[in-house]
Amino acid sequence: LQTRLQAGKGYGNTLKCFLTVYRNESVTGFFKGMSFPMATMGINSSVVFGVFSSTQRFLTRLRHGDAAVAPSLADMTVASAVAGVVSVGISTPVDLVKTRLQMQTQPYIKANVTLKPTAPGFSVYRGSIHCFRTILQKEGIAGIYRGTVAMLLRDVPGYCVYFIPYAMFCDWITPEGRISPSPFSVWLAGGVAGAISWGLCTPMDVVKSRIQADGVYLNQYKGTLDCILQSYQNEGLKVFFRGLTVNTVRGFPTSAAMFLGYELSLKAMKRDQTETNP
Repeated sequence: LQTRLQAGKGYGNTLKCFLTVYRNESVTGFFKGMSFPMATMGINSSVVFGVFSSTQRFLTRLRHGDAAVAPSLADMTVASAVAGVVSVGISTPVDLVKTRLQMQTQPYIKANVTLKPTAPGFSVYRGSIHCFRTILQKEGIAGIYRGTVAMLLRDVPGYCVYFIPYAMFCDWITPEGRISPSPFSVWLAGGVAGAISWGLCTPMDVVKSRIQADGVYLNQYKGTLDCILQSYQNEGLKVFFRGLTVNTVRGFPTSAAMFLGYELSLKAMKRDQTETNP
C-alpha cells in the first residue's frame, strides 16, 4: 500500500488503495515483491543493530576510556548516522527490486508507449531474481543503486529518530533502581520509536519510492532534487505526506518486535557467556 500510495496514481487514500489492490489483484497483490525483503531483512537488521552498538561502544571508549559508560546524546547520534549509512548500502537494491515489482502493475497514462513488453498489463519482471538481473544488465551497478541519495536523506536522520527516542522512552518508563527495562518497556519504547521514525521520514520515503519506481516504463526524474521539484510542482506539498498513515501504523509493530528480539537475544547471549565463563 505504501509504495502504491507514494509512487502510483489513482489510488486515493489508504482505504481506497486497499480496495483497489484487492479488486484488481486479489490477496496476492498485497505480497508482491516481498520475497527479496524477507530473505534479506535479518541480515540488514543484524548489521544495523551491530554497527550501532559497536560504534556507540567505540565512541564511549574513545571519549571516556570505558565502553561500559552510558553513551551521550552525541555518541548515539553519530552511531545512528553511521548505522544509517551502512544500511543504505544493503537495503537500496532490496528496496529497488521490491518497488519495481510492486509498481509494474501501475496503469501507464502516456500514449506513446507501443511496445507490449513494457505496456500496462504486461509484467516487465517475472520475479525478484529476474528483476535484479534485468536492472543489472540494462543499467549496471548504478541502476541497482538508484535512489541512494534519497535513501541516505531518509535513513541517516531516520535512524537518529529511531535509536535515540527508543533509548529515551526506555529510560523514561523503566522504574528507578531497575538495571534493565522489562520486555514490555522494550516492546513499547521500540514501537513508539518506530512510529515516530517512519512518520517523520515519510517525505523522503515518498521521493525514494518515486525515483525507484521510475524506470519500469520510462525515466521521468533526473535525480532526487528533480523528483522533489516535479512532485511539488505537479501535486503540491501534500504529496510528500502520502503513505504517512501506513508508515506510522506499520512502524509500531515491526519496530516493537525488532527491539524486543534484539534485547532478548542480547540477554540470552550474556547469560550463556556468564554460565560458560563463571
